[in-house]
Amino acid sequence: MRMNTLTVAELKRRGMAAIEDGLRRGPVHIVKRNRAAAVVLSEDDYQRLAHAKGAAPAGLSAVQWLLSQPATGKRGKANIDTVLKAERDW
Repeated sequence: MRMNTLTVAELKRRGMAAIEDGLRRGPVHIVKRNRAAAVVLSEDDYQRLAHAKGAAPAGLSAVQWLLSQPATGKRGKANIDTVLKAERDW
């Protein structure tokens, strides 16, 4: 599956229209200098995440919440890096 990406250059050129077009296909990954820089979500997706079961308690930063979560993944860093590199080179 290919990520729905938008480069910073395209964002500067087309502005909000580029984001709106991208959101029709799901979350938009903003890429700056060939590196993931941000993800833009629709308001519905954001609200779903913000109110999801297990959302961060008030007063806890996103990083603190992430660090408190149990590790459930089975892939190592090397595998993830390889997959991401292949996606970026595609």
